This record gives sequence, C-alpha cells and structure tokens, in this order.
Amino acid sequence: MVRRRLLVAVPVLIATSIGMFLLGAASPIDPAKQYAGAAAFTATEENLDQIRANWGVDDPLPVQYVRWVGNLLRGDLGWSTSRHEPVTAVLGARAGWTLLLVSAALALVLVTSLVLGTLAAYRRGGLFDRGLRAAAYAVEAMPVFWLGLAAIAVFALTLGWLPAGGLTGVTATTTTAADVAWHLILPVGVLAISQAPWFVLFVRDSVAESLRDDHVLAARARGLPGRTVLFGHAMRTALLPFLTLIGTHLPELVGGAVLVETVFSLPGLGAVTVQAALGSDFPLLAAITLVTTAVVLTANLLTDLAYAAADPRVRLDG
Repeated sequence: MVRRRLLVAVPVLIATSIGMFLLGAASPIDPAKQYAGAAAFTATEENLDQIRANWGVDDPLPVQYVRWVGNLLRGDLGWSTSRHEPVTAVLGARAGWTLLLVSAALALVLVTSLVLGTLAAYRRGGLFDRGLRAAAYAVEAMPVFWLGLAAIAVFALTLGWLPAGGLTGVTATTTTAADVAWHLILPVGVLAISQAPWFVLFVRDSVAESLRDDHVLAARARGLPGRTVLFGHAMRTALLPFLTLIGTHLPELVGGAVLVETVFSLPGLGAVTVQAALGSDFPLLAAITLVTTAVVLTANLLTDLAYAAADPRVRLDG
C-alpha cells in the first residue's frame, strides 16, 4: 500500500510543479521589471535584457522548467522577490508557526467533535442534537476570515479578554511559551470552529448508525451499561472512517490557516503567501505550493496506514 501511495504521490508532485510553472510563465508581469522595482522606470532596455539573460527567462519554456527542477532537486528553491531573501530561509523561519497553528486546531477539532458528536448521537432527536446540527450548518456557511474578524471584534475589541493578533504583546522583548499560547487562543479557536461542522456531523451520523448495528444491540441485550455500549462497542466501529475524514480535510485546514494567519497577523506561511501572491513572487509561491502538496500527501499516507492498523481487512486488500 505504501508503494502504491508513493507511486501516486510522485506524479501528483510533478503535475503540481508543471501547473505552477505554466501559471508563472503565463503571468503578464515582467520578472526583470519586478526585480528592478522603481528603478525599472529609469533603466534602459539593455539593462533589462541583461537581467532577463542572466535569469534565462527568454529561454524556451521546457528549458526553463528543466533548469528549475534541477535547482529544486539540489535544494535551491530560488530567491524571493517579495521578501528579498532565499526561499529556503522564508520557509524555515515561518513553516513552524503554521505547523503549530494547524496541529493545535486539528487536535481541538478532533476532541470537541468526538465529544459533541457522540453526545448528539446518543441523544438523537433531542434538544441538544437539534441545536448542535443547526449550529454546525450555520458555522459551515460562515467564511473563516469572517469568523476571525467577528472573534476579534467581540473578544478582543469589545470584551478585551484576548489579544487581537500577533504572537507577543507590543511591549514584549522576548517570546515566551505562555505568551504565544495566550495569543494563539483566538486563531486556534477560529480555525477549529471553521472546520468543526464536518467532523461533528460525521461523528454524529456515524455513531448514530453504529448504535443500530447488531453487535451493539446484542451488547445492550446482555445488560451492559449504556456508557460501555457507547464507548466500548459503538464508537470503535463508527470512528474507523473518521481517520479518512482527517486526511481528506487536511487541505481545507491548511487553506483556512492561510486566511487565519493573515487576519491575526501571525508570522506563518499565510502572510507571506498573500504577500507573494500580491507581488507575483513565483519562486516563493511555487515552493509553498509544493511543500503544502507534499505535506498533504504525507498526511494522507499516514491516514491510510492508521486505517490499515485499525482495520486488518484493509491490510489484506490495500
């Protein structure tokens, strides 16, 4: 199964790189003028032609792509024109914060969805079940950036309970774990809430269906306590597809993290992604896209392995 997943991952990465390269090549922005900045208005055409020749942007497109892939395989991701530093330095300095945000939000989503979804399934049709489903449908219709702005307006500006953004206070001279955790409460909460509806509804429906299975009904007939039937029998079979749901929704979680980081001014990959898009910084955009694709493919592989470990039948037929 691992070999098959890797055989699929390689063509996906190649197709992604080709798509990104073709989009960059189709851009109407002249990279030489972009590199020159304000000096492009006074630079001579000979100087601009020299910049294009040095970068090889006038070479045929296949030649440019092969050269770009060769540099990529050697670890040279290029130079960020919007940050004015190597792309590897940008990724190294900011990827960790994005990983922290996504990991904390995913952990919060998993815990809350398991608890709320299971309770709603156990009391199916009750007031809590109906209220939870209505709230999930309402949140699903709200864009994540709107949730972020609303959270800032309520909890930071109106109530003053939490900071509005950043990782430290304005007057802070050092970065401490407690200060970072305090500033991440709102961003992590907003990202988790934006992704929670799918998980909550899935757990609710899956557990509710599992409660009607024969082995669960047999456990009830034997007189086992309701808590034992719910957590020891129903959830164990109902939550196997939950692992697959985590892998399929990881790209949406990463996309939401980009918007959340922008709204809350976090120093992750989200802010530089927006800056690179606005500034047509192709090397940085291409690197972030490829890294994100690789992370998603890796997460899907780990999800498949976890599913195979939980269900021996998957190990037999893949």
